[in-house]
Order: sequence, then C-alpha cells, then structure tokens
Amino acid sequence: MNEELQHFLSQLGASPAAITQALNAAELMELPTRHVLLNQGESPTHGYFLLDGVCHACYLTAEGKQYSKEFYWDQDVLLGFESLLSEQPSPFLLETLSASRLLALPLSLFRVWRDEGEPLFTRLLERQLLFKEQKERFMLMHTPEERYRLFSSSFPALMSRVTDYQIASYLGINPSSLSRLKQRLAQDE
Repeated sequence: MNEELQHFLSQLGASPAAITQALNAAELMELPTRHVLLNQGESPTHGYFLLDGVCHACYLTAEGKQYSKEFYWDQDVLLGFESLLSEQPSPFLLETLSASRLLALPLSLFRVWRDEGEPLFTRLLERQLLFKEQKERFMLMHTPEERYRLFSSSFPALMSRVTDYQIASYLGINPSSLSRLKQRLAQDE
C-alpha cells in the first residue's frame, strides 16, 4: 500500500523528503460502505489517498437535497483545498460509496508542504485546478445528454459503482430526467 502512495507521489514530482514524510505519516483505514469521513460543516483534520474503493463528496441542503461534487476511486487524492487554504469547516460531506482502503495524511503535513514550497503541493493544486476547469466546461458547454455520454465514456468503470441518483446529481439533472434520457438513448441504439 505504501508503494502505491510512493509511486503516486513520485509521478507528481514530490521530493524524496516529502515522500518520506508522507509514508511516515500515512495511516491505513479500512472502511465499510457509507462511512462518513467528513461531515459538512466539520473542520477536516486529514486528506486521503484512496488505495481502492469509491468515495463521494456532496453538498447537502437544509431541504435534504444532495448535489454531487465529485467521485473518487482507486489511486486518487481526497483533499478539500478550500478548507485547507482558508482553515474553514468543510462545505461538503465526504463518504465512502463502497468498502474502501485509504491512507490518511494529516492536513498539517500539507500545510508544511505549502509553507516550505514543496513542489508536490503545487502539483496537487495544479491537478485540482485543471480538473475544476474541465468540470466547469463540462457543466456549461454541454447538454444533459452530452454530459451523460461524456461521463459514461470517460468513466465506464465508475458507472456500475455509483447509483443513478448520484450520477444525475453529478450531471446537474434530476433522477427522473436521467431515467428518461437513458431510455431514449437505449431506444436509439
């Protein structure tokens, strides 16, 4: 498991010192499905490297609606940069959607990397910024049908690992619209 983290950090250009710090600080967590890692409104204490499994970040409204922020799966980083940078509580909930194995890394380590100018911190920020730019374009420039087609072609392995409700929420449509869309696409094929 530490080899996977080491490889991931190396690919991002982490210094040997940062890799050693991460490996020394990493704590293995083996969690069941629907385990809440972070409640919306709580201050996070850790970021995570997901060894295997599926996790989900979502915003919850007072009316009980859920808006999917992001899905994470095998070999991904779960880190709320907004909370890390502003030292404010998390604006979203983070949970497992399947049995998952993660390595927990204290947020204090990320702050040290930021303060010391560790290239890894910059690479993680750049990676997040690119993803956010792509997601913004995805949401603004495509119809719901195009978003569904792009999502299913870009993440085929994820399609069977999350519910239609979660996919609809991620696509910015309601579940009944997704159901109709899928029926229409099935008829066209």
